[in-house]
Formats: sequence, structure tokens, C-alpha cells
Amino acid sequence: MPKGAMFNARIETADTSSAFKDAWKSKRCLIPADGFYEWTRNQSDGGRDPWFIHLTGTQPFSFAGLWALNSKLDVTSCTIITMPASEPMTQLHDRQPAILAPEAYDSWMDPATPAADVKPLLANNLDGELQFHRVDRRVNASSKTDKPNDEASMIGPINPL
Repeated sequence: MPKGAMFNARIETADTSSAFKDAWKSKRCLIPADGFYEWTRNQSDGGRDPWFIHLTGTQPFSFAGLWALNSKLDVTSCTIITMPASEPMTQLHDRQPAILAPEAYDSWMDPATPAADVKPLLANNLDGELQFHRVDRRVNASSKTDKPNDEASMIGPINPL
């Protein structure tokens, strides 16, 4: 990873940060997903427990993102906008990705939307509708094992009722 690489753009500073302010003005994107993961520290064994976060029925949604082209490196990249967590995410982490409501998509994507009108669009989000459950720790395993960690069952709850 290049020195100083940034994965996420904080909503508090994305419009003024030298790394993101140009993209904030006109290079906004939607990053489709049907879920994402967050990890918590297990109190009993100190391990990291993964949680699958999703909307009801794992319906698709879109993260608010920014994109940029680095012409010197010939690389196009994107970043997800993050914001302070709201319920229920505060149970897992103090920050979360901004998940736009579909009615905000057109304005978010329109490069003609004035930069001053962009941040309020992020208030129109689906963050309060998120659900989550714990999943198998193999989600975080990068080593080869006899059990794959990229199968559909990896988003299923462990110890389902």
C-alpha cells in the first residue's frame, strides 16, 4: 500500500481536505453493496469477532463515495464517505459508512449539484435501518484452510436460533 493511503473520507472534513475536496465538488459515486463487516474484540478470548451488517433481507444499497484519477500513476480509485455512527451501529463502532437513500442518488451523482448542497444529501441515508449479526471468524482468515472463506454461508449468523 502506498505511504499515506486513505481508505475512507470523513464527512466532517471531506469537503475541505486536500485529499478529497476536488472529488467532493464533482466526482461523487455510488458504491453498491448488500452488506459489510465490522469487528469487535471478544471479551472472553481477546479474539476479533466479525459482524455482518446489512439491510432487511440483505437488499442492495449504495455507499456514498468519491472517485479520483491519478494520471501520474494511471490509477482510478474510490473511497467511501464515513460518518459518526447512529443506532444501531453504535453498538459495534463509533463510525460507519454513509449509506444513501435511493431518492438522494441523482443529486449525489450529478456533478452540477453545488458542493455546498452535497453534505446535506448525506443526511438522507439508510443508516438507521441497518441490522447485524455475528458471523464465523473465517471471514477474516487470509490463510489457506480446508474450508473456504468466500462462500455464501459466511454471511449467515453463527449459532442461529
